[in-house]
Amino acid sequence: QVQVVESGGGVVQPGGSLRLSCVASGSISSINVMGWYRQAPGKERELVAVETRVGTTNYGDSVKGRFSISRDYAKNTVYLQMNGLKPEDTAVYYCNVVGVVIADTFHGEPYWGKGTLVTVSS
Repeated sequence: QVQVVESGGGVVQPGGSLRLSCVASGSISSINVMGWYRQAPGKERELVAVETRVGTTNYGDSVKGRFSISRDYAKNTVYLQMNGLKPEDTAVYYCNVVGVVIADTFHGEPYWGKGTLVTVSS
């Protein structure tokens, strides 16, 4: 079983910064893709940023140039550095993990954390 836990959310003023962290645990040998999605009230969940195990990244259009994703492969951890935050970035941010190898068995299903709330407000 894979557990995914996010941390780092909170309240920040417009223009401020936050750093989110996500740890995946559970006898994991490797993870193909780790990333972040977000869901604002009344809206669908959308891509924020993902990174593959070879370092390829993909960002949602609304966060390009402001957010940066990084991974610590040894710790099965992914980070999201968010700069220049705007009120429209307010959402619950979810960590997503795909392509997990546990005891030489590949698991293709996605795993999700419970989310961490980011509120951008003055």
